[in-house]
Amino acid sequence: MVSRLLEGPLRELMGRYPTVTLTGPRQSGKTTACRQAFPDLPYANLEAGDVRDFALRDPRGFLGSYPDGAILDEVQRAPELLSYVQVLVDEERKNGRFLLTGSSQLELDSRISQSLAGRTAMLELLPLSIAEARSFGVAPSTDEWIYSGFYPRLYDQGIEPTRALGDYVETYVERDVRQLLQVRDLVTFRRFLGICAGRTGGILNASNLANDVGISHVTVREWLSVLEASYVLFRLPPYFANVGKRLVKSPKLYFYDVGLAAYLCGIEDARQIATHPLRGAFFENLCIVEAIKQRTHRGQRARFFFYRDSSGTEIDLLAQHGGSWVAIEIKSAATLNGRFFDSLGRADALLGEPVHERILVYDGEPLPRREGARVVRPEGLAEVLGSLDAPPAERAP
Repeated sequence: MVSRLLEGPLRELMGRYPTVTLTGPRQSGKTTACRQAFPDLPYANLEAGDVRDFALRDPRGFLGSYPDGAILDEVQRAPELLSYVQVLVDEERKNGRFLLTGSSQLELDSRISQSLAGRTAMLELLPLSIAEARSFGVAPSTDEWIYSGFYPRLYDQGIEPTRALGDYVETYVERDVRQLLQVRDLVTFRRFLGICAGRTGGILNASNLANDVGISHVTVREWLSVLEASYVLFRLPPYFANVGKRLVKSPKLYFYDVGLAAYLCGIEDARQIATHPLRGAFFENLCIVEAIKQRTHRGQRARFFFYRDSSGTEIDLLAQHGGSWVAIEIKSAATLNGRFFDSLGRADALLGEPVHERILVYDGEPLPRREGARVVRPEGLAEVLGSLDAPPAERAP
């Protein structure tokens, strides 16, 4: 397994807090990253029935069996344990005591705010970034990236994506979400997942989604919230700080892994991507999540938005870096077109605030700065965004 970018922030924060909590999707590599970063820490998996039973039946005895600290994996399976972790770390006042992992924000957030507020640092590990995936010695085409997605297991074990993603949906998505929601009608829930994937990159309209699935809009919002808390999909918020303009105020829908979205849309071969009507949406999803990973895997807060007004003018992604705005336009074409820069050129006026940097991401070759914007491929986006975090003297031109 390759080293993950997040391992650096993980080590740093374990030296500054009594506990660190690492959340993220199932199979995103949390356990491997923790064990690689801290190979000498004992490991306990609370998914295992006997381990979980011990932790719940005798929490003091369980924690006492790890006097020098431990990695407690999938701690949402025994959330009551966190109260005893709080008592222990308060008594010992020692940093780096426990490293906790979990794959459901819904089950962990309230418990952590009650028991470990001020005692834990929060980090998120998403599936592989493009750079991390390429560390496995692969260099797929853009369509192959979209088809495969970025769960580490696909690259580490060479599993065929359709099989791996199908197993992922059945084993984790349906199991975890159905347990949380008590969903009885699996057919309807699967249809809901497929329709959500088919609306990747679109403005979320809960009422229309409810009508298409045949459920209430209340159920739609409930299911979306749990899928978001389980790191299956997320809602990208709109920018609407300028109250003098008529701006879209509904979020857009994306998946944390573009390969999962493609699978849920029925794609079974990378060759289907090129002519698929959602290729542009999948490409956009790929780039937006790549930008999010660039921040979260460095232990930084990700503040991203999109812009769209009533006239249809749109900027695909707005990022806040150190109080400054970065405007990013995403086009799936491999041929550069001057119209791609239209919204970027007007970004300052549209936002009513200065824009520090403009980036165009497309599927062609990277080019020198054009129309005041950097022009990159998806695999170059993280590097450009990372350079904006560097001191001014170290930034790339």
